[in-house]
Amino acid sequence: MNKGDKHRRAMAQINVVPYIDVMLVLLVIFVITAPLMTQGVMVELPKADSEVIETEVQEPLIVTVDVNGNYFLNVGENAEKPIDHQSLVNRVAAVLRVQPKTTVLVRGDKQVQYGKVVLAMSLLQRAGAPNVGLITEQPDVTPLKR
Repeated sequence: MNKGDKHRRAMAQINVVPYIDVMLVLLVIFVITAPLMTQGVMVELPKADSEVIETEVQEPLIVTVDVNGNYFLNVGENAEKPIDHQSLVNRVAAVLRVQPKTTVLVRGDKQVQYGKVVLAMSLLQRAGAPNVGLITEQPDVTPLKR
């Protein structure tokens, strides 16, 4: 055994700082991209100062009305394809029969005709939804209060 070998010892520690850095970067990326992945149909929501609706544990039913007046439902297969009025009523009614306390919301593009959004709300009532909410975005500037 050499004299220099006495002073060298095997290091039994792992430096985890680089792993923590990588995990934090991945966390930031997932936090930023997660909301973008939930939106299947691109609509430009109107801006309104409103309160946030607290939802139950279950996912709400969301009917989207795009700029062309097409209807989309966030449940079932092919959620990114438009559905007709009867299919909308049937699917929503089926979900509400199984889970009657499901929150029902409408996302309407701000450029769509008002009548298309009202028709969607009417179809949801026909399907058995007791209350229908509207999804909006928070305005960039808060309105002046009187």
